[in-house]
Amino acid sequence: MSNDKKKNKKIKLATKSAHADRFMPMLEALQAKDELNAVIKTRVEKACQLLDDDIHLYPNDFRRDTEIETLWARFSETDGETLEAAEYDFALAGRVVSYRSFGKVTFFHLQDRGGKIQVYAARDDLGTEAYQLFKKTDIGDIVGVRGSLFRTKTGELTVKTRGFRRVSKSMRPLPEKYHGLKDVETRYRQRYVDLIVTPRTKEIFMMRTAIVRELRDFLDEKGFMEVETPMMQAIPGGAMAKPFETHHNALDMKLYMRIAPELYLKRLLVGGFERVYEINRNFRNEGISTQHNPEFTMLEFYWAYANFEDLMDLTEEMFSRVAVKATGSSVVPYQGEQIDLSVGAWTRLAFHDSLEKIGGVAPEVYSDYEKCKALVKEKGEKVVEGEKLGKLQAKLFDILVEPRLIQPHFIYHYPTDISPLSRRNEDNPEITDRFELFMTGREMANAFSELNDPVDQRGRFEDQVKEKEAGDEEAHFMDEDYVRALEYGMPPAAGQGVGIDRLVMLLTDSASIREVILFPLLRPEAG
Repeated sequence: MSNDKKKNKKIKLATKSAHADRFMPMLEALQAKDELNAVIKTRVEKACQLLDDDIHLYPNDFRRDTEIETLWARFSETDGETLEAAEYDFALAGRVVSYRSFGKVTFFHLQDRGGKIQVYAARDDLGTEAYQLFKKTDIGDIVGVRGSLFRTKTGELTVKTRGFRRVSKSMRPLPEKYHGLKDVETRYRQRYVDLIVTPRTKEIFMMRTAIVRELRDFLDEKGFMEVETPMMQAIPGGAMAKPFETHHNALDMKLYMRIAPELYLKRLLVGGFERVYEINRNFRNEGISTQHNPEFTMLEFYWAYANFEDLMDLTEEMFSRVAVKATGSSVVPYQGEQIDLSVGAWTRLAFHDSLEKIGGVAPEVYSDYEKCKALVKEKGEKVVEGEKLGKLQAKLFDILVEPRLIQPHFIYHYPTDISPLSRRNEDNPEITDRFELFMTGREMANAFSELNDPVDQRGRFEDQVKEKEAGDEEAHFMDEDYVRALEYGMPPAAGQGVGIDRLVMLLTDSASIREVILFPLLRPEAG
């Protein structure tokens, strides 16, 4: 039968319930998407039977007093005799994730946010009528139970049900127990199902929350203040990236989703807040890969009267502490490698030295414009007309050095050409007091001693404007207000951005950024 005929076929249910009409719009929508099946029909029929018996499918009158995690913490070692003698009374609620019925008795597993426990329901305990209503339970239903604890013959800690309440009826079946969600895109698109059936997914996001909390605690203890800055900006700045554009109707003006909060945070340094940080969402109109999502989370912090070397020390301490808190060790496994985040184990290497020592590019090649350009082309990279030497060197670094930086490396003293917001090195104005942190072959953080000379900053913005006019979509805009802020005087400072998503990838041994973002950007579903 063709799909069109399937979609137009009349839906038949094995019930004459007056409530069946309530479910027809849902069933028709499922049929139109070719998602209607016998299991869903059976669930609708059960729902109709419950409504016929005046049973509310989605009540809000059950109150739990205990979570499953608490039961395991208190009673995992308690013997069955002690449990039965105590006759505890607990009210639990959660989702039914397994179900085995043996006529007059049923075993099922109840799962809430913190764990899973077996539940025993018997007709003799619930009564015949209540037990018959209970048996209309499906895997996926959310239920409340009241009862005590005992141990089965196999020793499993189990809740003996004395009262049962269906809290929310599940109209769709969960994926089959032993296979789960195997299609990766379906896992990301239907994250709500992924969280129910894939324990590791839930663990990743619980760890993510713990990582962010620990970063906050660390910075708070160091005297930093958390702030919030605009996500919609008239002038996007703070990074080399193409922004998303939007429009404000009432003001009739173009706005940009922020690519970084940097320039606003440094305005706060001018205003006298000497240690500030923001854990923020950034948006960059760039490609999607295992390492890139157009919407992502960054930690940015700024520290007055500090320089980029101070930030190296702080970063080692911060990453090591977060790793220990999150995983129990400062040495973490990542895709077959053991990454050592212990304080003192990090390598510090100048940018140009890394081209020679790791990339195998001789100084006479990377310091000569024509030779450097020729090598970039030889490696398959495009060269834009008028591109500066520093940008060519950065392309060689991306190809020859970055993928080999597996253990933590601070690469410092970047070319001024590619560092429009960084302070020039006082001994060599062709380089800046900037570092990027790399590990597992990717960038994890970017930091520098801040440029606080308004004249120098204006000149660099003007250079960026010329590059934008020449076709570089990632070049900076001119930001007159930011230059004005610097003209009032900004204290010497250092600032850093840390990719939260990539840090979570590292500490959870996740190969793709989509594994650590709850709802990554995906193409619309077909159909």
